[in-house]
Amino acid sequence: MLWNALVVLVTVALMEVFSIVAHKYIMHGFGWGWHRSHHEPRTGWFEKNDLYAVVFALVAIALIWYGTRGAHPLEWSGAGMTAYGLLYFVAHDGLVHGRWPFRYVPKSGYLKRLYQAHRMHHAVDGKEGAVSFGFLYAPPVDELKRALHALHGGAPRRRVRAVATGAQDDPAT
Repeated sequence: MLWNALVVLVTVALMEVFSIVAHKYIMHGFGWGWHRSHHEPRTGWFEKNDLYAVVFALVAIALIWYGTRGAHPLEWSGAGMTAYGLLYFVAHDGLVHGRWPFRYVPKSGYLKRLYQAHRMHHAVDGKEGAVSFGFLYAPPVDELKRALHALHGGAPRRRVRAVATGAQDDPAT
């Protein structure tokens, strides 16, 4: 049982590493066709970018299915992917992008840093020149500000409206 819990926790941690790499090089690379919708104002409940969650959910389901048929570490890896998906939904879709039926903007602590880091990710137009590709890990805000200034020779060109929330986009607050 302890082994299974360890597999779940390690999978959650590895999913964040995988997500950072996939977000930076796939979603902001050749997968931009799906991900672009996430960087534009949302017109309904779903966006094309949600297809990534469907793909990852199918992988998790397959791992759990194979694991329950004898390859037991796989079921716990699938459970870890599912747990990561839940954390992603709560932190990213809910907290940062307001896809909950209520709005909460953290005022302090790690959740504020996570919120600010992702708002800075959306501070640039297009797929180039973004910072902070993690969904649960957020680098220090000052570090991200410096990176944005270095990438853009000063402050990046900001959008008038915040991406996917309809609020004023001020990632530094």
